[in-house]
Amino acid sequence: MGLRSERGPVLVGVMLSTALVAIDATVIATAVPSVVAELGGFAEFPWLFSVYLLAQAVTVPVYGKLADLFGRKPVMLAGIGLFLLGSVLCGAAWSMGSLIAFRAVQGLGAGAVQPMSMTIVGDLYSLEERARVQGYIASVWAVSSVVGPTLGGVFSEYVSWRWIFFVNVPLCLVAAAAIGLRFAERVDRRRPRFDHTGAAVLTVALTLLVLGLLEGGQAWAWGSPQGVAVLGGGAVLLGVFVLVERRAADPVVPLRLLRSRLLVATNVVSACVGAVLLGLTSYVPTFVQDVLGTGPLVAGFALAALTLGWPISASLAGRVYLRIGLRATACLGAAVVLTGSALLLLLDGSSGVLQVGATVFVIGLGMGLTAAPTLIAAQAAVGWQQRGVVTGSNMFFRSAGSAVGVAVFGAVVNATVGGSGAEGEGVTPEALTTAVQHVFLGTAVLAAVLLAAALLMPRDRGGAPATVTGPTGAAAG
Repeated sequence: MGLRSERGPVLVGVMLSTALVAIDATVIATAVPSVVAELGGFAEFPWLFSVYLLAQAVTVPVYGKLADLFGRKPVMLAGIGLFLLGSVLCGAAWSMGSLIAFRAVQGLGAGAVQPMSMTIVGDLYSLEERARVQGYIASVWAVSSVVGPTLGGVFSEYVSWRWIFFVNVPLCLVAAAAIGLRFAERVDRRRPRFDHTGAAVLTVALTLLVLGLLEGGQAWAWGSPQGVAVLGGGAVLLGVFVLVERRAADPVVPLRLLRSRLLVATNVVSACVGAVLLGLTSYVPTFVQDVLGTGPLVAGFALAALTLGWPISASLAGRVYLRIGLRATACLGAAVVLTGSALLLLLDGSSGVLQVGATVFVIGLGMGLTAAPTLIAAQAAVGWQQRGVVTGSNMFFRSAGSAVGVAVFGAVVNATVGGSGAEGEGVTPEALTTAVQHVFLGTAVLAAVLLAAALLMPRDRGGAPATVTGPTGAAAG
């Protein structure tokens, strides 16, 4: 698009925005006791996490379409603004109900920031540069996963839990200034025809589906009338959405993109990545603490090996795919993930923490070689006018994979241990070991699906990914 942006300051703004979104997904975890002590509502506090993730996930596809119509910059700035507003309101919350509502506002902002960060990188950086830059962003996610809970604990203990949110204000302003002043783009000023009906139906459908997956087995039992109604309603509305999009002049999600072999394969990869990541994040610390008998700090370091391997390999992925191609790099990464997942099956009560850390480190290395090239291949296969939709779709499938993974793995663990003791009370180490090993087996199955999806990607054509043809044309990155 002939952009003339100052890439350094813009990248800083993008990384800072990404850090805010990532940190706030977990920052409140260690502050829950302080929040409940002041506001009450212990039974409702899980919604502080669910509503943030829900609002973020279901709005990503709509923001992607808006970015293709009006440009990345206004959508990104609107997302940062919503996130800032939500942060101020969260800091001023007077009850658990108000805090939950304001976390939803934060999530609406995060839903714009997450896909726009990746889309802006796709606009500003060449195919050769993108993996290195996305390695930086992956590093931000890795550091944020550790910093978030720590920061929440520090503010709660020494200042006030409200500063968890107030500290976002100056950081949002810095990020907005960097992007607003340094990022220039030329938008195709065709008359926008936004598909309001499709956007509304899609948002409600995804809300019901993600809500059903997040709350299934918790707020209501699987197979209960409430669960069936929520998931069934979401599925029906998805069918209605397809009918609406067939008639729309400028659909939110062009249906022909759903028929693209490349985009279907990369979306499946993204969903598997999300499921594997959440499965390991949820149960590796439990295994290290309750089965191997270590403390929370050691368990955290074991899990950190996963988030350490990812940015290392993501930053090197560019050199690899320039030599062997995007598809071959993704397949190599998926094979590494499968190898690491197979090593998970060797873990038992006699394993050492170093063995656990080394195993998840291997999986992290594979993730970096898989996630970055598949997203880059999807972005490079379409023109500017569809890059936002494609990126948003990829990000949504990762969120959906995470939600499905949490739901399925949770159901497996509860079934294995007999559903006894939410806090582990009455669960023997043997039963817990078996339950977590079932999760590890599920991770290995997902890794096999991940490899199969990577193999389904079309072969690169002359070093570039296969393009998705259509009326708007396609452009390599």
